[in-house]
Amino acid sequence: MKMKTILLGAAAAVALSACAARAERGADGHLNIIYWQAASILNPFLSGGTKDTEAASMVIEPLARYDEKGNMVPYLVDEIPTVANGGISEDLTTITWKLSPGILWSDGTPFTSADVVFTAEYCMHPEGGCQQETKFSGVTNVEALDDLTVKITFDSPKPFPYGPFVGVESPIIQAAQFANCIGADAPNCTAENFGPFGTGPFRVTEFKANDVVSYEANPNYRDPAKPAFATVTFKGGGDAASAARAVLETGEFDYAWNLQIDPTILTQMAAGGKGEVVSSFGTSVERLMVNLSNPSADLGDKRSTLEGGPHPFLTDPIVRTALSTAIDRNLLAEVGYGAAGKPTCNVLPAPAIYASTANDACLVQDIAAANAMLDGAGWARGSDGIRAKDGVRLSILYQTSTNAVRQDTQALVKQWWGEIGVETELKNIDAAVFFGGDQSSPDTYQKLFADIEMYTNNFAGTDPEAYMNSWTCGDIPTPANNWLGSNMPRYCNPEYDALAAQMGQTSALDDRAALAKAMNDLLMQEGAMIPLIHRGDVSAHSNTLQGVLMNSRDSELWNIADWSR
Repeated sequence: MKMKTILLGAAAAVALSACAARAERGADGHLNIIYWQAASILNPFLSGGTKDTEAASMVIEPLARYDEKGNMVPYLVDEIPTVANGGISEDLTTITWKLSPGILWSDGTPFTSADVVFTAEYCMHPEGGCQQETKFSGVTNVEALDDLTVKITFDSPKPFPYGPFVGVESPIIQAAQFANCIGADAPNCTAENFGPFGTGPFRVTEFKANDVVSYEANPNYRDPAKPAFATVTFKGGGDAASAARAVLETGEFDYAWNLQIDPTILTQMAAGGKGEVVSSFGTSVERLMVNLSNPSADLGDKRSTLEGGPHPFLTDPIVRTALSTAIDRNLLAEVGYGAAGKPTCNVLPAPAIYASTANDACLVQDIAAANAMLDGAGWARGSDGIRAKDGVRLSILYQTSTNAVRQDTQALVKQWWGEIGVETELKNIDAAVFFGGDQSSPDTYQKLFADIEMYTNNFAGTDPEAYMNSWTCGDIPTPANNWLGSNMPRYCNPEYDALAAQMGQTSALDDRAALAKAMNDLLMQEGAMIPLIHRGDVSAHSNTLQGVLMNSRDSELWNIADWSR
């Protein structure tokens, strides 16, 4: 490459000199981040909570991730494998990743293909109960061809082979550190799960579960000029409103995540001029997960498992349809989300090619129709107005995390369900506990010791294959897999599993879209879940913070190495 001589004016020279002075690791001091849902663990393989995976993303990284536009970008490799560059075999059964040379773990040891192989063994272990197991769907072998080359083999042609090791939920963990944490021992490795070594821009200095994480710049990070911040505090606790206030009004924090609060109040806070509200739409859907198994405590270890038997009334499709029909999604969006929410009838609302229109009837609330359905199915009102049949009352325990918008949603839904003769008890659980994955707690969203629960979920990137695999029979949380998995409704349908398998072998985009829509429609029309709102992600950052690129396709902290003051 030829060098060009560039003559700078005095002002430009001064600016360049200032930039050079700033381009020094840790030069911008301390960064304060508040995720009001506190981190409970820093191992994404043992927790599906967004606050946990994002707190971990500052430390441990995947081979590639998604940028703010949904493009796949290399992180621990120099290029993304494709058929064209020889990284994916012509028959689509293998993908070979070539690691970037010279990358070190935060303890100073080399990052090699052995770490990638170990991570696959860790998540795919039959006794491990890995939360991200669907990312490894169809994988039969992961092998190190040399220190910097990893080959993944699938059991059949894999048109989209970027499930393993791509995106925030599928990072690499160090083989040496986690060597004794395989299988059933995985949850017992407290030191490792709270303080993993990583290749990312920061390393953990202190971890207080469900409270605060302290980080410092990783001295072995691959870019000697990054990160700009020497230390970071990742604070949890409080609520969305106090988190927004801490950035937009008091300036105590630099970044606040997931500001699920009244949009009018958020606008008023932003008027203070200390910070900026940022948002983007991805695939996040606030939904009701319907427990198709029996959550009765009388069942002991079989509680909320298929072995414990079906739910006493939520397995009636008429009941599930009536519950959905009674909800005014437009009002929920208007009251709780404003411009950051749209009513939806799908769990897969985006990208547009995957969005079904087959379920749009739910967009219109119809209390009379819901009542008529229940009347026709023999659910008769008692003297207290609550419907029952064969001695079974329509009485629902409806749980979610503690959050003002969610409690407002609960109150409205309870009111509407009351109008159709359904009794509803509301329960809200601290978000750090609800999303924390602590197997000793009865209140995690994976256990679902309730009739219905509400939360938001999404997927990284733009391809929904791994996400839609979340509702296959094999991804149901059970005691045997340490209550890890994403199929909270305990939905098990061979027809659905067959569609998922077919999608894993289909390459044409239009055909993949048709399969994804069919899977979405099965879930919707069989009432395994009740979608409410297609949510935009809303956060805020200080006016002094530069480099933030709001990302709904990966971690919001995906480019924290590029943030500066």
